Amino acid sequence: MRLKDDNDEEEGPKTMSHCSIGHLQPEKSFVIVGYALTSKKVESFLKPKLEGLARNKGILFVAIDQNRPLSDQGPFDIVLHKLTGKEWRQILEEYRRTHPEVTVLDPPDAIQHLHNRQSMLQCVADMNLSDTYGKVGVPRQLVIKRDSSSIPDAVTKAGLILPLVAKPLVADGSAKSHELSLAYDEYSLQKLEPPLVLQEFVNHGKQWQFLYGFITAVLFSNFNVRVGGVLFKVYIVGEAIKVVRRFSLPDVTKRELSKNAGVFRFPRVSCAAASADDADLDPSVAELPPRPLLERLAKELRRRLGLRLFNLDIIREHGRRDHFYVIDINYFPGYGKMPGYEHIFTDFLLSLAQSRYKKRSI
Repeated sequence: MRLKDDNDEEEGPKTMSHCSIGHLQPEKSFVIVGYALTSKKVESFLKPKLEGLARNKGILFVAIDQNRPLSDQGPFDIVLHKLTGKEWRQILEEYRRTHPEVTVLDPPDAIQHLHNRQSMLQCVADMNLSDTYGKVGVPRQLVIKRDSSSIPDAVTKAGLILPLVAKPLVADGSAKSHELSLAYDEYSLQKLEPPLVLQEFVNHGKQWQFLYGFITAVLFSNFNVRVGGVLFKVYIVGEAIKVVRRFSLPDVTKRELSKNAGVFRFPRVSCAAASADDADLDPSVAELPPRPLLERLAKELRRRLGLRLFNLDIIREHGRRDHFYVIDINYFPGYGKMPGYEHIFTDFLLSLAQSRYKKRSI
């Protein structure tokens, strides 16, 4: 923990994002959090309210200069990052090795595990989590790395059932990595662009026949219509868990399968929609997953993944109140869209600093 400014209370929300640590006076201690984030992430995450609350709690966010050696900067108590690339991973791994006293959120190798949808959900599949509160699994899926003409045969051999959701194999946080398509028939599968992952579509709402109406609603953010599906975004910050409802794709009926063909491409559905928390939803669709089940799932994934900042996209299978599917896992997601994230995140950072301080004192 570092040194805090004499005039801290008077300055209010002023932050250290672009200031020198050397200007601090030796009166009170600060937790110094160095951050290496994209400009888009800085804008969505490091909002004035977060920085102001953090400073009042004794936390300072300091921008890491990517043009200077990381070891020449700081000193930091915590390094918060979400950058991609082999060079950055090597820099950070070397920094972790030479600065074991600094908490890095999160280890680059652990994050890399989530950048590939082939391996992303394997931890959940291996858990086979089932208890008195419900069952959690993953949709059956198939990885196609090349040759779109072979997709229909591969799907048939794997025994996957149409419709199928197609997602890019690489999940690096880019806009393209969040694009998805819904393929209704085997002939249209050849129109997909590998490398990708094909997931069986799991009905997770009320049957709603007007799929084209849903597409229009997504594209034009017109959510006055009653959308059938609900996706639960489960945000995890250390041991804290926050669940937000988002609109999702409606159920697909046999009638729709018989009259629709082709591939329908969607934007990032869960982000295109406004929160579904205040919408008029059927209780059987909107009911949150049981808290004990989420706590057990989050705890096990923290251990298996070695991550503390991530979120899960979860759906409930239509007609089965206690059956859930994890369909995506994202590192350092859009916490700015999570209600009350400022308090949750700053409390988490303080707990990390205090835990590290106690270990040094022993």
